[in-house]
Amino acid sequence: MSLWTRLRESLSRTRDRLGLEAILGRSRLEAGDLERLEEALLASDAGPATAERLVARARDLLEREKELDLRQALEHATTQLLSARASRFEPEGQKPWVALVVGVNGVGKTTLAGKLAAGFAARGLGTLLVAADTFRAAAVDQLDVWAERAGASILKARDGADPAAVAHDGMAAARARGLDVVLVDTAGRLHTRRNLMAELEKVVRVIAKGVPGAPHHTLLVLDATTGQNALVQAREFQRAVPVTSIAINKLDGTSRGGAVLAIAEELQLPISVIGLGEGVADWAPFDAAAYARGLFE
Repeated sequence: MSLWTRLRESLSRTRDRLGLEAILGRSRLEAGDLERLEEALLASDAGPATAERLVARARDLLEREKELDLRQALEHATTQLLSARASRFEPEGQKPWVALVVGVNGVGKTTLAGKLAAGFAARGLGTLLVAADTFRAAAVDQLDVWAERAGASILKARDGADPAAVAHDGMAAARARGLDVVLVDTAGRLHTRRNLMAELEKVVRVIAKGVPGAPHHTLLVLDATTGQNALVQAREFQRAVPVTSIAINKLDGTSRGGAVLAIAEELQLPISVIGLGEGVADWAPFDAAAYARGLFE
């Protein structure tokens, strides 16, 4: 199945919730259409400010470019919004290139880290998964399975070990082995727990000491099914660590795909990765145009 097909299927619930099929082919908006558009976007969790801006941009495009219909105007406006900032989850010449994977409990960080590791390993890059989630025994076991499946190495410690110490050992191991990529899987932590956020800050400091300039990328994983709540989580993580980009997980199980628009617009952070299922290949680099097309086609 092609990436486009998987993405379109993943967004089917959001399209159903939007319920705009009857008016998307129009080249001129009728009375009540603007309100209907905003209500549909709000229902998909785009948020009031983002919904208002997106509708205004689409209306402006319709007025300026007479050959467009509403579907095309919305796709263009959405693509512009989502591509205003871009970031790729890719090594950029550093060796090892170190990425930190963070987020609250239950968003699928460990699974996504395993998938990303599999992608790097398949390209022939020496990849290390660092199991810095030492509070949840199942997380280490889960990452162990993913490492074997991905063809990546894993560094783990006993349950309850200091996550910063595990991160330190991971940096040392990666440098000693001459590895290309290091993915540090951290424990899920509620953004409201200040002590846990302080622990994450410590992990970042230790990584920087072990590999100068690292972490080179901090990937914040958000759960698409939580809608607008993901915005609150993201803002708190931004206060604790310098987030580079966002991964949107579980797009295949939500009707709240409009929240992706609010995340991009309000957080002013790029989206680099999307998760589309449980399989090893069920993820993709974020493509703003494909996402916009999937929302409205």
